[in-house]
Amino acid sequence: AAITLAAPDGAELPIWHPGSHLDLHLPSGRRRQYSLCGDPDDRHSYRVAVRRIADGGGGSIEMHALQPGSTVTVRGPRNGFPFVGTGSALFVAGGIGITPIIAMVREAIRTGMDWQFVYCGRTRETMPFLDEIAQWDQSRVFVRTDEEHGLPAPGELLERAAPGGAVYCCGPTPMLNTVRREFRDCRATALHFERFGPPPITNGRAFDVQLVSDGSVVTVGADESLLTAVKKTRPDVAYSCQQGFCGTCKVRVLSGAPEHLENRLTLDEQQGHMLICVSRSAGERLVLDI
Repeated sequence: AAITLAAPDGAELPIWHPGSHLDLHLPSGRRRQYSLCGDPDDRHSYRVAVRRIADGGGGSIEMHALQPGSTVTVRGPRNGFPFVGTGSALFVAGGIGITPIIAMVREAIRTGMDWQFVYCGRTRETMPFLDEIAQWDQSRVFVRTDEEHGLPAPGELLERAAPGGAVYCCGPTPMLNTVRREFRDCRATALHFERFGPPPITNGRAFDVQLVSDGSVVTVGADESLLTAVKKTRPDVAYSCQQGFCGTCKVRVLSGAPEHLENRLTLDEQQGHMLICVSRSAGERLVLDI
């Protein structure tokens, strides 16, 4: 669903650039990030697109339940996926990863850049913005679905990259892993990407976490995040980006030594806190103020 946000008093909104996102604080207390996919020249509204995930963390369901006139608190825009806007660029989007990419492609068209665009999804029915994309120069566009084309062959997603150009990629983790792995063999020289979902866990080690609120002990598997393990017992635990940059899942560490795998917290903050979406334990056990 496309959702348009505006200031209650109709005031001008802060400027944003392609790749920017908003932090939305929903009425339930959930916090979620959504990429801006509207027109940066429209200073009176922001537009985001939200895919409804029935078995997710509840944020998308709550967004879909918003009615005209509903009020949410918004912070931002912030840009952790900046678009340089010069030279040649290949844009690769997967599923809802189209939301930051579509604003970049529009800007490339507006400025006369040399661009190519690859858009992937399971079926056309699950891929937003196809009507608009059909109006673009189709010699520069490749819409590929698993249903029509099968899984991409090695190098297929990057075969349109220009020599010395840039690649901008956003989508699910398996697609990002493929692009990152095959980038070294393509002709482009710069890779920019944004991950929609948590990063994979590599070389993980199991450990235990005690939740001080009820004394329960949760075992975190070697291949699962601390957040995932805690959610099984405490589904209401606060989180958002799942990538270690928003700070929503920050908790106080009462005992044990965290292994900090994020770069959001300052060294002082790391002495007594951690972000449970990506960070882990350096020892066998943590006690957390959850």
